[in-house]
Amino acid sequence: MILGMAPFTLFHVLLSLVGIVSGLVALRGWLASDLSPGWTATFLATTLGTTITGFLFPITAFTPAIGVGIITTAFLLGAIAALYLFRLSGRWRATFLVCSIVSLYFNVFVLVVQAFLKVDALNALAPNGNEPPFAIAQGIVLVAFVTAGYLCLRRFRTASA
Repeated sequence: MILGMAPFTLFHVLLSLVGIVSGLVALRGWLASDLSPGWTATFLATTLGTTITGFLFPITAFTPAIGVGIITTAFLLGAIAALYLFRLSGRWRATFLVCSIVSLYFNVFVLVVQAFLKVDALNALAPNGNEPPFAIAQGIVLVAFVTAGYLCLRRFRTASA
């Protein structure tokens, strides 16, 4: 056990945190019409690693976490294809941005869920995960990502666009 977690769980959590941080840095670049290739690649790789490792935990029944993992994986594959296969040409620019931002949103969504489960002060505010403080926090995250997505779609241009 490391920090109260099994090594595999710690690896999964660290991948997720690197994915979130690198995704937020990349998102900042996308808002300025800068692809930020290193940050973007780090975000895509670590977020894909997070979803893959998430499926390696013991599965006894279909859970919301599995559903989020499936959805996130689909969007990540869309972002990867748009960037590396189709080189952001034409509508693939928008596909990349939407898929990347949705993937980042779901990673942050899970971070908020985990924070309310694991951080005592937050858990006290929303012990069941359906109380107003939890809904407000998730609402703020959703509005922030919808706004960022809209702004990215309006601002981000590639050399061929």
